[in-house]
Amino acid sequence: MALDKKLIASAAAEEFEERIIEIRRVTKVTTGGKNISFRVVAVVGNRNGKVGVGSGNAREVPQAIRKAIQNAKKNVIEVPVKNGTIPHEVLGRQDASKVLLKPAGPGTGIIASASVRAVVELAGVHNILSKALGSTTAINLAKATLNGLKELKSPKEYAELRDLSVTKVFQGAHKEG
Repeated sequence: MALDKKLIASAAAEEFEERIIEIRRVTKVTTGGKNISFRVVAVVGNRNGKVGVGSGNAREVPQAIRKAIQNAKKNVIEVPVKNGTIPHEVLGRQDASKVLLKPAGPGTGIIASASVRAVVELAGVHNILSKALGSTTAINLAKATLNGLKELKSPKEYAELRDLSVTKVFQGAHKEG
């Protein structure tokens, strides 16, 4: 029984691909001197619509990486990906950073900075245009991208909200009379 639980847990862990965006040395100055630690920003995703971003602090790099990946797995969200791109344009915000994400046609690729690229690649997006507005701090850009992806809704969800069919969402509902 315990072996089955371990297999299920390891299968769930292997489902996500992990990527480290940033490793930064941070210091805290106290009366006794400087305390040095490391901050790591990590992204996890299955390249099929699920992605998460997390950060971790520790005195040693491997511990910080482990914490960041655990934190990222806790913050996994579902992203609607249609034909390798996002369904509509969206603006994600985090502190002083803003990220504009636009859908792109097939063959465009991912036009984005390193931290935005890591998030959208692991979400399973193949074609997207992005523009970083405001601060370009790696952790804020990654979180702003995640916040933008959270706001996305599939055409099916919009159709249900408006009590229309999916084709009428795209073609427009015309009133008669």
